[in-house]
Parts: sequence; structure tokens; C-alpha cells
Amino acid sequence: MKKLVMVAMLVFLAVFAVACGTDEKTNADEEKTAKELTIKHELGETKVKQNPGKVVVFDFGTLDTLQALDLSKNVAGLPKQSLPKYLDDFASDKYADLGGLKEPDFEKINEAAPDLNIISGRQSDSYDKFSDIAPTIYQGVDTKDYMKSFQANVNTVASLFGKEDEAKKQLDAIDKQVADVKASVPAGKTGLIILANDGKMSAYGPGSRFGLIHDVLGVTADPKIEASTHGQSISSEYIAEKNPDYLYVIDRGAAIGGESSAKSVVENDLVKKTNAYKDGHIVYLNPEYWYLSGGGLESVSEMVKEVGDSLK
Repeated sequence: MKKLVMVAMLVFLAVFAVACGTDEKTNADEEKTAKELTIKHELGETKVKQNPGKVVVFDFGTLDTLQALDLSKNVAGLPKQSLPKYLDDFASDKYADLGGLKEPDFEKINEAAPDLNIISGRQSDSYDKFSDIAPTIYQGVDTKDYMKSFQANVNTVASLFGKEDEAKKQLDAIDKQVADVKASVPAGKTGLIILANDGKMSAYGPGSRFGLIHDVLGVTADPKIEASTHGQSISSEYIAEKNPDYLYVIDRGAAIGGESSAKSVVENDLVKKTNAYKDGHIVYLNPEYWYLSGGGLESVSEMVKEVGDSLK
């Protein structure tokens, strides 16, 4: 009887050992054959393994999207300076602070040992430095085709983490928002977008970084405004001359944590003569969404909502 028990135990141990060896081999094989995607972006092509566990994010729009898709746990670090308040969960010590948007701390990024870096326009000149540390993709929004590039960026993130269905659901909801707002734009009314910064003002028209208001939502613009990253420098006389029905203001100082001075700069005697002022249509847009984190699932939805609310 004892011999039979011993034989049974030996057989069990042998089977267990084989099973463990098989599991280890299976896990190793799965790791070797993890699906790899080739991501095409403005700065090149990058091979990235699906489900990267540690992601360094230097684009607040993408950070917004990761949060909206319940992927915050995959974020290893970010630049915490000028972090939008609605993304304040990422201020936690469990996320590494990796410098500034324009001054990445590459030593700390290297220490974070990321599986993937995500950057945008403010870091594009440092693409090679990021790529030396880990696979790097560019997620900037193309102002010439805002919605298409925004959707492509969201879908890229979704494909990396198997979140395609959730991304589609949220993108479809934004498409409906856009259609509703576009249908509500009053015929014959004009809008002007300006950035207020340290007592100066710049105008942004179609094809610009804030051109979503004109290009996507259909608010009529002055076609002569030059489309540029930094906008067209303007004066109060310019605003009075154009006499917009809606004046959209983005306060850069407030966006980067400085003093909010837009109202004192904008609402002077000349601007008070415009239709926008008289009708109560000077709209101070949320500078975090528009200046810091545009291109995210939450930020784009809120941006569209702000414009829609201004037209009611």
C-alpha cells in the first residue's frame, strides 16, 4: 500500500513539474510574441508592443484621453508643471515628475524606464532624445484637419490598449455634440478668437490652433486672419473695426498659472462698442482645455460644449 502511495506521489510530482515547465514556457513565448503595432505619425514610424505597462506622457491631450479610457494606471510619469486642474489626479507622487513641457528631464525619463513615450508639438525637437530611451510616438493635433487628427490620436491610443469599443462610444458622442452645435450657429453672425497674453492680444482664424470654432463648428470668421502658431498680433482698434458678434477669449496667463489679466486687457472703451460686448457675447474660454490640453476626449467635448453654450 505504501509503495502505491509513493508511486502515486511521484507521478503527481512529475506531472506537476511538467505543467509548471509548460506554463513557464507558455508565458515566455507569449512575452516574445506580444503583438507589436507600427504606429505612423508626423515624425516617422514607431514599433510599439501592445499594452505598454509604463507610459511617459508629455501631451496633456493624450493624458486626458488615457484618463477617459481608464488607463491612468499605465502612466509612469509626466511634466507636472502647468498640469490642468481637471487632471490633478496625476499630481500624485505615484506618477514621476519629468520636467516641463518644453524642458523634459531626460535623466528622470530614463529612470522611469518607460515602454512608450508620447509627445506633441512642444517636444517635437527632442524626438530623437526621447526615442533613444524608449519607442516614441507624436500625438500632436493637425490644425488643418482638427477632428480627423484628434480622432486618429484617440484611436491610436485605443488600439495600443484594446480600448477600441470605448473610444468609439466616446468619439460618437462628440460627433453628435459637434453636429448639434454646428446646427445652432446663427446665420450671418461672426466670431473672433483672441489670445490675451501679458497685455497683448493675438487673433486666430481658420486653420489655426484654435480654429475648431470656425473649421469644425462653423462660426463665421474673418478670412484675412493669417493662420500661424502664435496668431496675428492685433489691437483694440482691430477688434472694433471687425465688430464681431461673438468674441472668444483665451487667457494664456491663467492657463500657465500666472495672473488672469484678459478681462482688463480686452474690455476697454473701444471693444465695448462691438456687438459682442453689447449683446453679452464676450466669452472667456477655459484656458486649460484650449491652451494646454486640447485634443483629449474630455477636453474636446468640453470645448465644443463651451462654444455651444455661448450660442444659446
